Parts: sequence; C-alpha cells; structure tokens
Amino acid sequence: MLNQICQIARLAGSVIMKFYHAEKLIDVSYKSDNTPITNVDCEANNIIKKELLSITPQIPIISEEEIYNFDICRHWNDYWLIDPLDGTKEFLKKNGEFTVNISLIKDGMPVLGVIYAPFFDVLYSSYHKESWKEKKLGFKENIKVSKSKISTFITSRSHPDKELKNYLDGVESYKIKRLGSSLKFCLVAEGTAQIYPRFGETYIWDTAAGHALVVASGGIVKTWKGSDLNYCLSSRSSFLNPGFYASA
Repeated sequence: MLNQICQIARLAGSVIMKFYHAEKLIDVSYKSDNTPITNVDCEANNIIKKELLSITPQIPIISEEEIYNFDICRHWNDYWLIDPLDGTKEFLKKNGEFTVNISLIKDGMPVLGVIYAPFFDVLYSSYHKESWKEKKLGFKENIKVSKSKISTFITSRSHPDKELKNYLDGVESYKIKRLGSSLKFCLVAEGTAQIYPRFGETYIWDTAAGHALVVASGGIVKTWKGSDLNYCLSSRSSFLNPGFYASA
C-alpha cells in the first residue's frame, strides 16, 4: 500500500506543478486564521481523497482543506490525515518549498508517512521502522537521523516562533537553517539537520507525515512536556498541536 500512497502523492504533485508553472492567476482566499488557501489546494485535495477512497473505502479521511465535526472524528481510531499542499505561502512565493503530505494514523500514532516535494521531485516515505528518500523515480535509499557535535536547527521560514529566540539563547553551539513546509521534518529524518523545535501553532495535518518519517528514521517527536506527540482524537479537544520538537 505504501507504493500506492507514493503514487497518489506524485499525482497530486504533478497537478500542483501545472498550476505552479501556469501563467494564469491562481485564486487565493483566506481562512479564519488568516492563512491562504488556493484553488490548487482544493484540486490536490480532491485527487488525494478520491484515490484514497478507492484503496481503503473503510478508512475515514481528515484533510486540512475541509471542515469536520470534531465530536464525530474523535471516535475514529484509524484515519488518513492529509495536507494536500503544505506550504501554500511558499507555493505563492514561488520558492519551491511546498509538499504533499499523506499519513495513516492507527491508535493515535502515525504508522505510515509520505511527503512529496514536487518542485524538487524528491519523495520521502516511511512505514513503521523503515524510511526512504527517492530522488529519482525508482531509486530509493534508506535514511537515518544523525547526531552532530554542532547541531543544525531547522526552523520555519514563514512562521517565526516568538519563543524560539529564548530557546536558542540557552544553546551554546549551533547552526540554523530556515525552510518551509514539512521539509523541516525531512531534513531531520535524513540527518541533514538534528533538531526542529516548534513553539508556534500547528495542526495535526501539518505534522503527522513528518512525525512518521522522523520516528521511522530513528528520531523522536516529543512535546515540550516530554510526552510523544499524539494523534488520538478521543483524548484531544481540537486538531491543534501543543508545542513540540523533532530530533535525532
């Protein structure tokens, strides 16, 4: 099934790239939290939902691009969690740092994760304790987290955390890199970066695929209180995440 999910991510990515290179204007509106949504997000969402339903019609889907009754969702133990176009701001800026995110949640934890960066044509995938990076279609390599004497901190390009500066003040030696979308998780998973600290607001669809990838690569994703970042909806009051960090 992982291969099928990778194909779905690539399909959605190919549609996104058609809009990315098109000369016609993209329709942009804004959600209640002032984040942008475009017709491209919706096109990718429709493709992913249709394909997932054809593979696993019995598993419900939660997408960033739709509205749900949380009281109904909280009874789901297993569900698909998708962000059809993660990094819409980066897509609109034309910097290439956007992804397609698909993950499978079982009993509150992401067990399968796929992140596709269509601009760079790089696909990351994981299932349980194995993870891969595919730079060219058909050529996959296993990836693992990597520790370093001088850690590279990977932080958000478009969502600066107010508490991040205070956190970094307590770190002696480090390098810092800013990046959009869930690619931040990917760099931790492949060993290019060591820590992705996040204090600002995120939702479960922002993190699940990256979470699966980091853990499968030998890393951890924890809240600042020390517990695993969890996707069990019955123990939540909303789709919002607490602050967390992903690290080697």
